[in-house]
Amino acid sequence: MKLYLMQHGQALSKEEDAQRPLSGQGAQEVERLARFLDGAGVRVARVIHSGKLRACQTAGILAAAIAPGVELEESGLLDPNEDPRALDWQSDAWDRDTLIVGHLPYMARLVSHLLLDEEETVLVDYEPGTLVCLVRGERGAGWRIHWMVRPALLGGGEGPGE
Repeated sequence: MKLYLMQHGQALSKEEDAQRPLSGQGAQEVERLARFLDGAGVRVARVIHSGKLRACQTAGILAAAIAPGVELEESGLLDPNEDPRALDWQSDAWDRDTLIVGHLPYMARLVSHLLLDEEETVLVDYEPGTLVCLVRGERGAGWRIHWMVRPALLGGGEGPGE
């Protein structure tokens, strides 16, 4: 089972638009990632997002490529400052490859919680549009990082390490 944990794509500032939709660049980067994942054969059976516009837009773009026909799910447990342990009660339902789209600091804390069972150690340096793939060991054994990709690695932005 794989869990794909993504920070939404780059969004407009509150001053530009209080709803904070994806910026043009953010939408392009998420579309580029969607094409990359589709070409790599990634498919998910569930797509969950926070309900905030930028996360919903990100989830929708990705779902069109890697989860055709899958209905998007909204969860209030993914807000930026939520406790990642709140998702633990749902972890038994994680029997299918799942994409979760949320915000910082939540996404970084969720990765740390799943890998270390603590939230304060930052293991992943997220930036908008970053996707981390976790894989669960056999018979439900712990999670581990399988791979990670950021928008700059797919072209059209800053190079790695910039």
